[in-house]
Amino acid sequence: MPSNLVSPAIPVIPATSATAAIEVCRLGKEVTTGDTPLTILHDVSFNVAAGEAVAVVGVSGSGKSTLLALMAGLDAPSAGGVRIAGQDLFALNEDGRAALRGRTMGFVFQSFQLLASMTALENVMVPLELAGIEGGEAKATALLRRVGLGERLRHYPKQLSGGEQQRVAIARAFITSPAILLADEPTGNLDAATGAQIIDLMFELNRERNATLVLVTHDETLSARCGRVIRLAGGRLQA
Repeated sequence: MPSNLVSPAIPVIPATSATAAIEVCRLGKEVTTGDTPLTILHDVSFNVAAGEAVAVVGVSGSGKSTLLALMAGLDAPSAGGVRIAGQDLFALNEDGRAALRGRTMGFVFQSFQLLASMTALENVMVPLELAGIEGGEAKATALLRRVGLGERLRHYPKQLSGGEQQRVAIARAFITSPAILLADEPTGNLDAATGAQIIDLMFELNRERNATLVLVTHDETLSARCGRVIRLAGGRLQA
């Protein structure tokens, strides 16, 4: 990645607790469509304290999902930077960012992102196997039972309902006990009743494990359950 894409140093912004789990500083993202530059994010700065639950809200196209991808190091910024537990994310190469994600982060996506060729149990075991953690089957089985899928361990994603697939995805996200959970519209493909159950489950697990939660949503009811709301409009942070 060209060195001019990222600020060499990230100023520290006071966090809401002694330790900031995530520091976002003057983050910008610009892409070019044809000959026309398009600014997706502009000069976005905020901190998320360890253990905090934060909702990122805004209308479609406001930059919410792009912000989450940058916070995870899945995309590169055009300006600014991100620190995860004090580590400058974009000072690392791609392998380094992947290793940091594996150690510190869990993900829940709107589209579930399950591997079709693997059972529910195998899907949940994947992060453990990537991290070289032993005893994966027992841990994954226990967590799937915890999310109400103890009878569905050997079922493939196509044999599960949308709500069941998202439960598998939540179990997979929590299996390594991540310090940070990033969720991108986790109920977007679910009906209202199923979505409410999934959110209850996610917040319950998050409280139990004292993880830091950053939740992207357009649902104001869901965002109200978080301790703080970060609002984006046109790629800019709103007061």
